[in-house]
Amino acid sequence: MEMTATSQSKQSSLVPMAIVAILFFILGFATWLNGSLMPYLKQILQLTPFQASLILFSFYIAVTFTALPSAWVIRKVGYKNGMALGMGVMMLAGLLFIPAAQTQTFALFLFAQLVMGTGQTLLQTAVNPYVVRIGPEESAAARVSVMGILNKGAGVIAPLVFSALILDSFRDRVGMTLTQEHITEMANSLILPYLGMSIFIGILAIAVKKSPLPELEQDEPQEQSSGQMKAALAHPSLALGVVALFVYVAVEVIAGDTIGTFALSLGVESYGVMTSYTMMFMVFGYTLGIICIPRFISQPKALMLSAILGIVLTLAIVMGDNESYQIANMLIVPFGGTQLPDTLILIAVLGLANAIVWPAVWPLALSGLGALTSTGSALLIMGIAGGAFGPLFWGMASHVPSLGMQGGYIVMLPCYMFILFYAIKGYKMTSWLQKT
Repeated sequence: MEMTATSQSKQSSLVPMAIVAILFFILGFATWLNGSLMPYLKQILQLTPFQASLILFSFYIAVTFTALPSAWVIRKVGYKNGMALGMGVMMLAGLLFIPAAQTQTFALFLFAQLVMGTGQTLLQTAVNPYVVRIGPEESAAARVSVMGILNKGAGVIAPLVFSALILDSFRDRVGMTLTQEHITEMANSLILPYLGMSIFIGILAIAVKKSPLPELEQDEPQEQSSGQMKAALAHPSLALGVVALFVYVAVEVIAGDTIGTFALSLGVESYGVMTSYTMMFMVFGYTLGIICIPRFISQPKALMLSAILGIVLTLAIVMGDNESYQIANMLIVPFGGTQLPDTLILIAVLGLANAIVWPAVWPLALSGLGALTSTGSALLIMGIAGGAFGPLFWGMASHVPSLGMQGGYIVMLPCYMFILFYAIKGYKMTSWLQKT
């Protein structure tokens, strides 16, 4: 008979936390792999920027619409079984990439992404409660921060692994007109890595199922009635917070997952690792937030500075010169790094602007909700949908002749402006009718 978390409260939580840490890393790895996959499939399938953005749309739209069904599944099978089941779905998604690569069928790639997003959501729904409840309540915030860094750190490593396993053999083809033979070779190079990833995730699923990870006690299910939703949304700070998180996830995914596609259009051979640069800045910003908030700066002020930095960087990217390498020559090349256009480096620095938005908005949006807190949390989770639509809008804007891919980043400007509004006024609003 499985023991509950309460009955194991006196035992060390080191092993369970190590297991959870591995799962957070896997979640981050599979999520941020999209940044390398997107430009790679763009080459193989000869996609337009808008079509390439559908690769991200199919992943994040699954995350959005399977959140509530995942919670129902967890209530039925338990947290540990839910983790194993989530990884099982992710393993299936990895296997789907094999026939997709063999047939070079875009729709099958999108379906594989949809299944991967579904598995990720189920795993995330099961694993997140462990971070808070597997150890002492007073140290929960520290555990959340560590898991966040692991998740973003995986975003640094995933593109590097993808590049080492797949891209290095094809760098000399950047900017070339590919023959069908080249395309088939590039597509087939996806088979072994995704097969290996699927096998690894499958073994990990079995290991979690057989692990000493304690089963958490289930909370009583709370129905999110339309009345509760309406009552929660009557709080402007929450309703505006949902929008703030929507636009935040939109710009986070644009910065992290389109940078490789833009780099490919500029003829940068290392396009496959560009997501790593954005994630490095996110990890740095995340760490900076842990150190500085609230010791040296309040959450609203940190959010305001993040929004201002995002606005400045967006304008600099859109108006930047793709032939300028001044930033790289000053900060990267002297240390043995690759020479990159300034615009690409500025996109990567958006990771710093984005890092603390999510952890800053959550407490501000939920403040004062009382009994409606769980309903408010469910609504905030819906903000993840921004990850589906942000790249889609960027892809649409990239089709405008006067904008192109570089000008397409202008879609981030209203997003950061809304976050700035929320940081200055939105979170303080207690009534829709107030004038100040």
